[in-house]
Amino acid sequence: MTAVAIWRALGGSDARRRSLWGCFLGFSIALWTKTEVVRIGLNNSSITDASVLLKHYSAGAAILAIMYYIVAVYGHGPADGEMARAVRVSRVIQRAATKTALASFALMTIMFFTIVDRSIPSDHFVSDHAGQWGATAYMTVFYIYLGSASAICLYQWAGAFRREERSLLRVGLGMMASAMVLGVTYSFGRMVAMWIWLAVHPSTEVAHKVETSTEAMQLLLFVLFALGVSVPASEKGLRRARAWLSLARLYPMWRELMAAFPAIPMEPPRSRYHELTRREMDAELRLDRWIHDVADAIEKLRHHVPDGLMAAAKTKTARSSVAQAYWIKAALAAKASGVPAGSVAAFEQPAATDQAGEVAWLRQVARAYKKSNVAQVESLLAVAGATA
Repeated sequence: MTAVAIWRALGGSDARRRSLWGCFLGFSIALWTKTEVVRIGLNNSSITDASVLLKHYSAGAAILAIMYYIVAVYGHGPADGEMARAVRVSRVIQRAATKTALASFALMTIMFFTIVDRSIPSDHFVSDHAGQWGATAYMTVFYIYLGSASAICLYQWAGAFRREERSLLRVGLGMMASAMVLGVTYSFGRMVAMWIWLAVHPSTEVAHKVETSTEAMQLLLFVLFALGVSVPASEKGLRRARAWLSLARLYPMWRELMAAFPAIPMEPPRSRYHELTRREMDAELRLDRWIHDVADAIEKLRHHVPDGLMAAAKTKTARSSVAQAYWIKAALAAKASGVPAGSVAAFEQPAATDQAGEVAWLRQVARAYKKSNVAQVESLLAVAGATA
């Protein structure tokens, strides 16, 4: 949770990213208060059981951040149609979330310092205070806030899960909805147990078992939520990684084509390191631009080669991508030797149904281009020239 919070702090500043960052930050602080060193250190400080209050503050803030995340995702849209209820719920959240959270925190703080018995530091707050009305009242406020917010999240994400068609996003929404099922069960289950303990005081062993089992449920909640939020992000990350790898593969051919026609790119090509590490433009957008740059350069090269060059290249290999790579290498050599622009030469480009297919084809061409040599180029130009 801490690592994800740091990662998301560096990821952007729009409303969704800020909300998710606040959520992970709050949950990470809450989890740190559960560790033995932090828990015992705070509980034995000048404020007895301080870890409990800090944990509930941070978890409550994380839940509030989730509410704002829901508003950011579902709060803007038409007030009719399939999304109508999701939008209406989000707008209600937007009006009530902050006030409800602040009221809950204020009431919990008053209860914590007045009616909760903190005469002895506790290592397990719920089971150690089993059967005590002050702690039960305090935890009831927290659990109602936590459980209600979890139920709202469950409603929104379960609805989005049913509507979503993209597989990875659907998996992520399913995990997030499952996490909120655990959140509702955890919150109201613990609250009911504490009220029962007021009437029937449990043994220490039974109370500890209930607390331990529900604690495990909460930890599973954190895991499912973190994975659910990360799955859709991983899809985008995979796309960016594939785009970056494609840029790396296309760079040698793209650079030589742009050097031949410097007016095509928006700015002169730089070193491989600079081109692959620049951050002012998304990798997918740059890849799309490079594809158009290559196509424009090939179109210009068609004016500097004999019409039979493609046919000559196809006699050298049975693979169309390799033939195209030979043609590009030979065409660049012809232009570099000073061949003046003339009529348009024949060129074969397979039709691609989408950008992914076009990128896959260009990567094959770039691989063959990198392996081609001067002797192959010269022989192609000689054959094509003789044919002409």
